[in-house]
Amino acid sequence: MTGTRRTPPPTAPRAADRSPTTVRARGLLPSLSPAEQRVARVIIDEAATAAGLTISDLAARARASETTVIRFCRAMGFGGYSELRLTLAAEAGRAAGAATTGGELIDSDISETDELVQVVKKIAFADARAVEDTALQIDVAVLQQVVDLIAGARRVDIYGVGASAFVAADFQHKLHRIGRISYAWSDLHVALTSAALLDERDVAFGISHTGATADTVEAFAEAGRHGARLVALTNFPKSPITRIAHHVLTTAARETTFRSGAMASRLAQLTVIDCVFVGVAQRTYPQTRRALEVTYEAVRGRRVDSGRGRA
Repeated sequence: MTGTRRTPPPTAPRAADRSPTTVRARGLLPSLSPAEQRVARVIIDEAATAAGLTISDLAARARASETTVIRFCRAMGFGGYSELRLTLAAEAGRAAGAATTGGELIDSDISETDELVQVVKKIAFADARAVEDTALQIDVAVLQQVVDLIAGARRVDIYGVGASAFVAADFQHKLHRIGRISYAWSDLHVALTSAALLDERDVAFGISHTGATADTVEAFAEAGRHGARLVALTNFPKSPITRIAHHVLTTAARETTFRSGAMASRLAQLTVIDCVFVGVAQRTYPQTRRALEVTYEAVRGRRVDSGRGRA
């Protein structure tokens, strides 16, 4: 099979989505026009302030027109600017309490002058927030479709490079542990040769925070050309990898100063991976339980006996 039918790319999230507006705006950034991106940046960087701005004020601050602000609202799934403004105000109130510990604001970027104790608090907050925001915006219907695909697949090829390669390896290990045939590839040449051997019985799972990692997208596309079902995991729902995917799972991580490709994005990815894995394990419970038991027995003897050698 040389081609594959693609499903339409994911649409902008509805205003009723539970994920914070700033999270959704960040995810849409690559797909927005330059002027719309400036509006999004004001929303992302100054959410609490933006809630109090008129549409004219927001347009002026973003160096854009009021029409551009309206287009941004529609791209976000809002009916108009008033709906965006009300949502931002409500979210700002909730965020103010969550981001304050003992009167200290911790929901801010790490600066070169922060003391180490502040760095620890900010990193812990950012990592926890990435997991929470990711869980809030997971599309359970899509997650169920992905679980069904993997549970019924002949094999699963997982592609990821750089930081995403660690997540791919973790996913492969989890699936392998419960008896699912799976491979994780981070080298493009090996990934392409493996992708060429896939067909409609198989699943290709591409992991890319940006959704624009060339090696991952290329291997992903090759798998699709041979009929594999394509599942993408990315932070950006309108990115190159999502344009060829059949199913898209998204994370909600924010990379900050000193933390490009940071732990927060990996934790967010691992959260989604765990959800997929547990779903597959439930679908194949008898086989999973037996596989976990025999693999545990296989390595149990390799643990150091803490009581050995004591008098």
